Amino acid sequence: MPHGYHAKVLHVNLSELSYEVEEPPEEFYRTYFGGSAMGAYYLLKNTPPHSDPLGPDNTLTFALSVVTGAPFSGQSRMTAVAKSPLTGAIGDSQSGGFFPAEMKFSGFDAIVIRGKAEKPVYLWIKDGKVEFRDAAHLMGKPTG
Repeated sequence: MPHGYHAKVLHVNLSELSYEVEEPPEEFYRTYFGGSAMGAYYLLKNTPPHSDPLGPDNTLTFALSVVTGAPFSGQSRMTAVAKSPLTGAIGDSQSGGFFPAEMKFSGFDAIVIRGKAEKPVYLWIKDGKVEFRDAAHLMGKPTG
């Protein structure tokens, strides 16, 4: 496996509150380096045609690049990819800061989320351990 990858993708099913870890082969990473390409791959693979962009059949992928978390300026980047409610096509957005590097340090190159939880939950990942935790205490709080 090329340096910079963990060769692990976390697949989360919120409807069942379950997850599984995929270990893609090296060829996958040579084709879909990370970021937008990897996110688009999982969107096209998992999202049925004509599905509602705001519905549980849409796929939301947070994907990292090979250099995310590297110890030099500007390399903490993550791409979020899903079916756009505005266009119905592929929508993606880039973000930076501490979160992308922390996600990389969690041991996953991407997190692929599908489904809809019955009640508010959040995903907690630490040292390779994944948990669904109750998020009721966060409802109604400001985001700023």
